[in-house]
Amino acid sequence: MLSNKRIQELELVMEFEKVEECFKEVSSWIENVGRKRLKETVNLDDSLEMLLQAQKQFKEFDLVASEYCRRGQEALKKMNQWEDFSFVDVHSYRAKLQGYEDQLEEFCTQLDETRHQVCETVRLYEFFDKVRQGIRCTEEGIKS
Repeated sequence: MLSNKRIQELELVMEFEKVEECFKEVSSWIENVGRKRLKETVNLDDSLEMLLQAQKQFKEFDLVASEYCRRGQEALKKMNQWEDFSFVDVHSYRAKLQGYEDQLEEFCTQLDETRHQVCETVRLYEFFDKVRQGIRCTEEGIKS
């Protein structure tokens, strides 16, 4: 029984090392690329044309960022099996995983919020652009 416990511990450590490698890559991308791009997106331009350009660039970034979020979440799912091994001392590994999970969750939430903000801002600008066009047509009709 003790031998089986040790084998399971070794298997979990090996699995953790694979997952941790994935998380290090995801974490590095979030810190070095993802957060910076999200901060840049917060400052949306004042014209509809510039805003549409920013939306296009954000969509390209969003595809890549969503892929990193997906990879991180898949790695977390692999580690859910650890819950079944309460007799194995995995506390230190769980603490590391919790840090990765917190970082991933925070970034994915920020990504979702930014996606929503960009979409809503574009919709508002499109609406105001239509209103401006309507006002111009009305003014031109009054002048005629």
